[in-house]
Amino acid sequence: MKVYDREYFDRWYRSADAVVRPEVVQRKVHLALAAAEYVIGHAVRSVLDVGCGEGAWRAPLRRLRPGVRYVGVDSSDYAVRRYGRRRGIREGTLGRLDRLGLKRRFDLVVCADVLEYVPTPEVRSGLRHLRLLTGGVAYIEAFAVSDDMVGDREQWHYRSARAYRELFREAGLVACGLHCYVPRERLHAVSAMERCE
Repeated sequence: MKVYDREYFDRWYRSADAVVRPEVVQRKVHLALAAAEYVIGHAVRSVLDVGCGEGAWRAPLRRLRPGVRYVGVDSSDYAVRRYGRRRGIREGTLGRLDRLGLKRRFDLVVCADVLEYVPTPEVRSGLRHLRLLTGGVAYIEAFAVSDDMVGDREQWHYRSARAYRELFREAGLVACGLHCYVPRERLHAVSAMERCE
């Protein structure tokens, strides 16, 4: 069983060899906010971050949108125990989002650096629930076996781009570029040429 403890976050987020660096997270936050606000037509007010770890997205989001309501979800006992109360992180997993009692939709849903570590049945159910919780845009990173990835490959689930596309299609999520997706029921918010179908 993979353990997401302090040592894990120190290695991948804070060491000299860190893959998840603050400047990279900042760029992703800018992209996701811009995409969501383009679709919903107003400033993002609420963000759900699934697989948030220590909440790396929270501070840059709050700098750009000070009043944003941030809800983080992670399976790491360490992250929830250490940062849960302060950073709004609750214990949960992608495949069990339906058990968290999240009733309202979020302007922006984030699921970064997660799918590759999750078995396919959990990805399938998790993507369906992410769609139901997305009121604007979902920023969901998915890396295929053909991608030249650097970082943690332990317990990695190798999937083709075709397999990912099928999982997103089944879930009712339509790609609109750069890891951004809109729920099928919100397609009216994006033009035909903005969709990657």
